[in-house]
Amino acid sequence: MTETHSRTVHVVDDDAAFRRSLVFLLESVGWSARAHASAEEFLEQCHAAHGDMACLVLDIRMPMMSGLELQQRLRAEGCAVPVVFITGHGDVELAVQAMKHGASDFLEKPFKDQALIDAVVAAVRKGDAARADVARREEALAVLERLSPREREVARLVALGWPNKLVARELDISEKTVHVHRQHVMEKTELGSAAELARLMLRADPHALDG
Repeated sequence: MTETHSRTVHVVDDDAAFRRSLVFLLESVGWSARAHASAEEFLEQCHAAHGDMACLVLDIRMPMMSGLELQQRLRAEGCAVPVVFITGHGDVELAVQAMKHGASDFLEKPFKDQALIDAVVAAVRKGDAARADVARREEALAVLERLSPREREVARLVALGWPNKLVARELDISEKTVHVHRQHVMEKTELGSAAELARLMLRADPHALDG
């Protein structure tokens, strides 16, 4: 099944014929694709267009700035665009290192057309899932920002399933005060149970309920 996307796949490779072939292949299955002869050219033309990027298809070795260096620069700038690396026979170890630093996949030349298409689709899906996770985390953090410091303390213990009596003892406050704080937490977060509160806190921080 052909998969299309409104964003653009950017191909960065210093081999002109290879660039053209990849762009033609991607466009033939419905992707918008754009070619760049170097990492420097990509940065000059697309530095501010992170939101328009579906993914990068990136040669791991290029003159001047390498694909690895470009990946590292984008990561340092907070650009989480997924990367599919294209490697030569001697570059597999480098590509494995790149994946440890967030690359989605690597393809060793020569590769089949379908392998590239599959890698791009997987990379875009991975990038979309990561962006959705970030959005959910930011939304959860925004909700928890409504709470006072004391309400956050109460919220964490409530999310852990502690009854008011134990919360009061742990925080050295009265059960009545705990009850009031608990009500405020539920009202401000617009939640109805400790389980929902726990899910919210874990979306904001996977380690929020540790320890």
